[in-house]
Amino acid sequence: MSSKNAFDIVVLPGDGIGIEVTDACLELLAAVQRRIGGFSLAYDRRPGGAGCYQQTGDAFPAASMSACERADAILFGAMGLPHIRYPDGREIAPQIDLRVRLDLYAGVRPIRAIPGVPLPLVDPRAREIDLVIVRESTEGWFYYFGKGEVRDDEEAFDKCRISRKGSERVFDFSFRLAERRRARNPKKGRVTCVDKANVFVSMAFSNKIFWERAKLFPGIAADHCYIDAMALNLVRKPWEYDVMPTENQFGDIISDLGAGLIGGMGMAPSGDIGDKHAVFQPSHGSAPDIAGQGKANPIAMFLSAAMMLDWLGDRHGVAACADASALIEGAVDRVFADKRVLPNEFGGRDGTAAITRAVVDAISEKAVA
Repeated sequence: MSSKNAFDIVVLPGDGIGIEVTDACLELLAAVQRRIGGFSLAYDRRPGGAGCYQQTGDAFPAASMSACERADAILFGAMGLPHIRYPDGREIAPQIDLRVRLDLYAGVRPIRAIPGVPLPLVDPRAREIDLVIVRESTEGWFYYFGKGEVRDDEEAFDKCRISRKGSERVFDFSFRLAERRRARNPKKGRVTCVDKANVFVSMAFSNKIFWERAKLFPGIAADHCYIDAMALNLVRKPWEYDVMPTENQFGDIISDLGAGLIGGMGMAPSGDIGDKHAVFQPSHGSAPDIAGQGKANPIAMFLSAAMMLDWLGDRHGVAACADASALIEGAVDRVFADKRVLPNEFGGRDGTAAITRAVVDAISEKAVA
């Protein structure tokens, strides 16, 4: 374990564009550390993913897992390739095993409109989108991952599990997050539970627990919405929401919907956070169709690194890490607000190298300001 302000980071580049955006992110973090003192990052690069499985027969070596267990935080690119699968047809997804092994119960998916980024919603209020989906990441419909069964080629079964412990801790995490967000922005401070409690007994049980936990946070507004209605509302009025805890599978789906609201997966960071460990990664996958072409947008990876620094700073009481996180977010905002780059997915010609260079330059400007 590291000293108070020297952090050991396991780096898992993985597959496809995961490798490219990870390398870009390490370049960015080097620039950040040159401009801000008070902390340091040491990297331990480890193998894992579909390519690793193809070469060795092991998707995530035991040594990689052990390194993750010792690390202060984990920076993750992307894992999985559609043409490389387990014998049962499932894609390679060690990140799910990592969540379970490290008990990363809170899948934090910030959805924030960045100034200057083209948005699909024409309503001017879309520029106010700033919400966080908190996906319970250890149970729900993912609980039976890898354990489903097919009977006589006629029926298939998977199971959903929702526990009191799992519900209480993800709801408490969400309310504490709402408190932090309100401290930074008085307009925030609301938690909306998203479920299907009118159909599933498991979710009616979890919904009951949500209202129990809400009583422990009287200063934070609490409300509820069914998942189908939330899918509608995220298109109609996403600017009205703040923190949204939800079941694992539902969170997986609406996180992608949310990413679409702010310009796509290339703009959407994420963190999988537990009480002792955390993994930070872009919400996108390995994108093999553009891998190796220099087209990948690294912004989601940059913002995931900002989340990592903010988490480290809060966990260890290192203000410099929080400053570094804000530095990255501010640089990204300025690059797009000033229209210095336009990524490929928006019809532009700027790829990984150009976007990285622009954000690194903006970091230097911020330090001088």
